[in-house]
Amino acid sequence: QVQLVESGGGLVQPGGSLRLSCAASGIIFRINSMGWHRRAPGKERELVARISTDGMTNYADSVKGRFTISRDNAKNTVYLEMNNLKPEDTAIYYCKSETFDIWGPGTQVTVSS
Repeated sequence: QVQLVESGGGLVQPGGSLRLSCAASGIIFRINSMGWHRRAPGKERELVARISTDGMTNYADSVKGRFTISRDNAKNTVYLEMNNLKPEDTAIYYCKSETFDIWGPGTQVTVSS
């Protein structure tokens, strides 16, 4: 059974940092391009960052320079390092296999003082 499970979300103050993790099972992880998406309250879901099988990355303009996506194929895990968080980063963050269109259940990130 294919499964993606996110972790690492929570409440953080503006300017703070969080690291999200997404553990994959039931798939050959190394052949999957992976992405992080988010849905903010009242908004459409949007792509945050993507990493290809060979490590190429791309980011939404709103997070460039603050967020970093990475992957560890040995651990079947993709990460999202988030720094200098802003209130507008508040959202549910979803991990996705871009190759096979598989989503995780999401993890809540709240940026508030």
